Amino acid sequence: MSTHAAGTFDVKLSPLPLADTSEGTLLARLSIDKQFHGDLDATSKGEMLSAGTAVKTSAGYVAIERVSGILHGRRGTFVLQHSGTMTRGAPALTITVVPDSGVDELVGLTGEMSIIIANGQHSYEFDYTLS
Repeated sequence: MSTHAAGTFDVKLSPLPLADTSEGTLLARLSIDKQFHGDLDATSKGEMLSAGTAVKTSAGYVAIERVSGILHGRRGTFVLQHSGTMTRGAPALTITVVPDSGVDELVGLTGEMSIIIANGQHSYEFDYTLS
């Protein structure tokens, strides 16, 4: 049976050095630092790799972040894996709990998260199961 969690989050992205420093590269590497509020009261740290294109409204990114905190009263950590693309302005994003990454009271956690950005505010919807 799936459980639904929702809330807001604050995020800080900071540039990190790239392995590819070729002139004109459209790649970026960023650190992720988040604070989740609501049903998930947690912090996360991670890294993002992104690629822009000559078409300003097309891009892609992947990211991994380790989330640590309390999900509906259960304390623990887990890892989220992101895969996102923007095709001429049309976004597609999948954020999945890495299998078997849950520890402590979150062992057996599976699920998918959605991110909503509206009026400059970030929020999340998280559908998950605990086995």
